[in-house]
Amino acid sequence: MDELDILKKDWNATKPNHKKLTVNDIYPMLHKKSSSIVKTLFYISIAELAFWIIINMIPFFCTPEYKAKLDAIYTNDTVFVAFTIFSYIIIGIFIYLLYKSYQSISVTDSTKKLMESIIKTRKIVKYYVLYNLVMAGTSIMVGFYYALHNNPKISHQLATAGNTKMLVIIAFLLLITCIFIGVIWLFYKLIYGLLLKQLNRNYKEIKKLEI
Repeated sequence: MDELDILKKDWNATKPNHKKLTVNDIYPMLHKKSSSIVKTLFYISIAELAFWIIINMIPFFCTPEYKAKLDAIYTNDTVFVAFTIFSYIIIGIFIYLLYKSYQSISVTDSTKKLMESIIKTRKIVKYYVLYNLVMAGTSIMVGFYYALHNNPKISHQLATAGNTKMLVIIAFLLLITCIFIGVIWLFYKLIYGLLLKQLNRNYKEIKKLEI
């Protein structure tokens, strides 16, 4: 049981004439915990940006033969460069918004503003997770398209495949896409979802103090 839970327990046992003192004790802790959660989200977003930068740099360290195969399959470099830059811009905006939320929560001494900052942070994270899920599905489908159409062996097999075989291939690709998106969703649910749950709990506690 942390310090906040102990104070909440005391809150329930406190007489009405001591309520003001208890509010003054609990609010700073809720403020501090909320600020700490948003700060953690900010650090996680920076780590995620670093992760994707490392992933995108992997092809530069591959063997010349493997790089040649990739170049043959993914012929349109402009599309992938634009896609990568766009993704970095979105992550950068997300990091900036989280940093602004952290600053807002850190300096505010108003209960109402703190509640508004928590709501805003929750929306930012939810929209970012939704964006990543959509982009993950889109990038997978685009990757499959280039791999299927620009790989000579696969293209020849698709050209000679019947309708039934094509349906099986499409169903398989959709299944792979859904599994991949599901894994990403579980990751965000575990990391961001857990922190958002704590932030939401703080919001409810602050709302109780307003009553």
